[in-house]
Amino acid sequence: MWRRLPIVAAAALTLSFGAPAADTAGLVVLMRHAEAPGVGDPDGFRLGDCSTQRNLNDSGRAQARRMGDRLRTLGIGQARVLSSQWCRCLETARLLNLGPVEEAPALNSFFGRPEEREKKTAAMRAFLAGLPPNGPPVVLVTHQITITALTGLGAASGEAILLRRDGTVVDRLR
Repeated sequence: MWRRLPIVAAAALTLSFGAPAADTAGLVVLMRHAEAPGVGDPDGFRLGDCSTQRNLNDSGRAQARRMGDRLRTLGIGQARVLSSQWCRCLETARLLNLGPVEEAPALNSFFGRPEEREKKTAAMRAFLAGLPPNGPPVVLVTHQITITALTGLGAASGEAILLRRDGTVVDRLR
């Protein structure tokens, strides 16, 4: 079910050209946080203390707002929005302006802690499997390492991968 799957051509054409999606029910937007210069986090990193973290810059904030606008043009005006607890993810999620943001520890990065990969990935797969197949869109803001663990795909800062709840990749938004 969650193996690497090819892009579904018909759906990709509908979404890539910016036309409103005929049906956003069951859509999952898996997004990497917007631009936050650097790699990893500084020494002394602490959740809940943004001064100890790598954060969005002005370009990243604009990038997050543009992605929110782009998702609205695709017919996603409201969504359930979940985010990693990292400040750069939470800020990205809020700037999308698609709904209240819920913190989801399963979306947290495990960069530098590979022993957490299977547990976090299994938690996200279980969460996705529990969503109603034709439910409203869900937006997940996370980190590149999490996206790769779930899909086998990489993602640039601010990029989103659109999935169906069964794991089928529909499109990529940059």
